[in-house]
Amino acid sequence: MFGKILIANRGEIACRVIDTARRLGVRTVAVFSDADREARHVAMADEAVHIGAAAPAESYLNMEAILDAAHRTGAQAVHPGYGFLSENAEFVEACEAAGVVFIGPSAQAIRAMGLKDAAKALMERAGVPVVPGYHGENQDPEHLAGAADAIGWPVLIKAVAGGGGKGMRLVEGPVDFFEALEGARAEARGAFGNDAVLIEKFVEKPRHVEIQVFGDGENAVHLFERDCSLQRRHQKVIEEAPAPGMSAEMRAAMGEAAVRAARAIGYRGAGTVEFIVDASEELRPDRFWFMEMNTRLQVEHPVTEAVTGVDLVEWQLRVAAGEPLPLTQDDLRLDGHAFEARLYAEDVSKGFLPATGRLSHLRFPDGVRADTGVRAGDEISPFYDPMIAKIIVHGPTREIALLRLRKAISETEVAGTITNLTFLRKLAENRELARGEVDTSLIGRFLDDLSQSSPPPVEICALAALAAAGLNEAPAPQAGFALWSPLRHRIVLRHGEETVEAVLSLPAPMRARVELAGGEVDLIWAEGGWQPDGRREKARAVVLGRRVAVFAGQGWEFEIVDPLERGADAAAGGNVIEAPMPGLVKAVLVEPGQQVSAGQRLAILEAMKMEHTLGAPRDGRIGEVLVTEGSQIEAGAVMIELEDEE
Repeated sequence: MFGKILIANRGEIACRVIDTARRLGVRTVAVFSDADREARHVAMADEAVHIGAAAPAESYLNMEAILDAAHRTGAQAVHPGYGFLSENAEFVEACEAAGVVFIGPSAQAIRAMGLKDAAKALMERAGVPVVPGYHGENQDPEHLAGAADAIGWPVLIKAVAGGGGKGMRLVEGPVDFFEALEGARAEARGAFGNDAVLIEKFVEKPRHVEIQVFGDGENAVHLFERDCSLQRRHQKVIEEAPAPGMSAEMRAAMGEAAVRAARAIGYRGAGTVEFIVDASEELRPDRFWFMEMNTRLQVEHPVTEAVTGVDLVEWQLRVAAGEPLPLTQDDLRLDGHAFEARLYAEDVSKGFLPATGRLSHLRFPDGVRADTGVRAGDEISPFYDPMIAKIIVHGPTREIALLRLRKAISETEVAGTITNLTFLRKLAENRELARGEVDTSLIGRFLDDLSQSSPPPVEICALAALAAAGLNEAPAPQAGFALWSPLRHRIVLRHGEETVEAVLSLPAPMRARVELAGGEVDLIWAEGGWQPDGRREKARAVVLGRRVAVFAGQGWEFEIVDPLERGADAAAGGNVIEAPMPGLVKAVLVEPGQQVSAGQRLAILEAMKMEHTLGAPRDGRIGEVLVTEGSQIEAGAVMIELEDEE
């Protein structure tokens, strides 16, 4: 076993690797950018080395700086985590040249699976079923359109390099093909430096089922399947293992196909073979096709660990150190059911727009595995993926595991940034998910309900008002006492764009009354907190400076309004196009004096590793363009102004 390893990554996966390394007695070296000087993974590691500026190209993608850090600290091996350099064959070769072990597959295996078109051809030769499609080298748009027509609509355009939904477009018919092709190529070029695409038949009721494989270069096993069908924007949200409705016959067929794929390239380490499954007639052994192989550990690996009892990071370290596979296929067993939910800083109502902000409060329930790379007080940076944590639960049955997931989500507390926590709670309660009737379009079908936000109930406003007034702890017996009547105190809060005015009084010991526009709320002090009289729902209010957060199944945040604060004039209405978040201006598509129509693309902003198109709020003429391509801007910065309407 290695004595010391360097982790060429950040965030929750770096912390996850450190946890296992500590248990095995292996010392760890963290690397960090300017933005991560105070990050959790830096604090957890035995040593930490600064490797560059915040931008990934200058730090976590800087091979030379990472290998220099390994050399200076005496690290014997490098664990790449996932993302960044984890599937970079050149980095594997650079590690080998530097005399450092790469904890993962060979450069040859990564290259074999790195381009989707070549990988599919290889899988066909290995006897693994593949989705009908065009994987050729001719990238002429007319030729690709003809291939799509021959395959049959709808089709998927997919970048041959990379993953994570980038460079991917669903096209329903020929009229939309060329615009979708242009968009997919532009996104692929920016994300992977390669704009080549392939065309695949789109399966009408698809499920995304993947097989965890592990090899030692000679032998390979599978650790059963995960269902990752619950996706938004082609990125996974909730994963589970095993897949609902999976028969022993189909599990065996998919497992054998995945192992054939791993053996075909002499695979070493952890990998995932992803399949698309046609669920239109339940799950059948003749209705699954190879999509791609991820030659790294997956984000959703904890659900496999939960149902197999295997620490996949430990296996990675042991196999990379030259040991054979710890278990044979016959030794591996499934135990119960597991779910993982990905908690992101993102605005669901705005199309899952990534969010930034300082985490003023972060708390996970006891007894739940929460893989995270952040703590309360940490900043969600615009430079990296906005994941806050992965919430993982396990139970003896799927029904019990799902109940535990719902409870874990409802008891998770986050404040300081917009998150998808309410979205996750609603999704976990979805009736089709409960029945196991999952497919990749489920979120899309229920998106309006899942993304709908509701104003805080009067009881929540009352709790926030009491906390804002400094009454978040047990009141003294004389609190609120006056000769003729209870004292009354006025509190003004702001929730989003809405103002909440409350009048508080303490009519009796351990009792409070809050008068609001929506009615009166009587509360009693019980079990360490205020509770609406007659109800026993668990709720918690936390004061965070000039803000109050109330948690009761989900979270609401309120700003405490200074009574001396005066209203400011409203902004310029629909004339201004502002940056919704910090980012890099990738393109400016208009110029002053140009006539535009509502919804027309005006600029492209790159943030959180994604491109975001900003459109015109109304018909009009461009007045000023206040940004240039290549400039870095802050959230709220005015980018473009329209001329005033006549």
